[in-house]
Amino acid sequence: MDFITELGNRIRRLRLAAEMTQEELAERADLTAGFLSQVERGKTSISIDSLKSILDALNIHLSDFFRPTQTRVVFPKNESIELGREGVTSFKAMIPGTANRTMEPIRVVLAPGESITLVPFSGEQFGHILRGKLRIHYGSQKNTAGSGDSFYSEGQYEMILSNAGNSDTVFIWVTSPPYF
Repeated sequence: MDFITELGNRIRRLRLAAEMTQEELAERADLTAGFLSQVERGKTSISIDSLKSILDALNIHLSDFFRPTQTRVVFPKNESIELGREGVTSFKAMIPGTANRTMEPIRVVLAPGESITLVPFSGEQFGHILRGKLRIHYGSQKNTAGSGDSFYSEGQYEMILSNAGNSDTVFIWVTSPPYF
């Protein structure tokens, strides 16, 4: 991929991450939406002044835009971090450094009779049950989910998750933004 195409792709990814349309970004950067579209598709080059206007509109410093990034994709299980929640058999952060990310995945093991509570927060949560049965209390709702089932909710109500079976319940729990 050539430099112009990569530059356009990077601008597009940053715009989408900022949840802006091309029209919104173009207006904030004092450019035309047609020009921004051509830049994002790698069909035209861009001046440093125009790039700076776009990055200012995205609240990104020019030097940060060009700083090489190495995105790690795989995190071996031996790098997970036991967070030691009281009353829970295991509560492991699966990805180190999640406080600096937009979501936080946790692997939870609940023995029979164990439960965990998440107080209301400003965000969303998702879970997927790997093994066992999980009782889910969310607001006034009470549900039971089994292996292979998932749950999702906003964080506006307290959520209580408890083992609903006779053996360990194992599930992945993700909050966005990081909360645990």
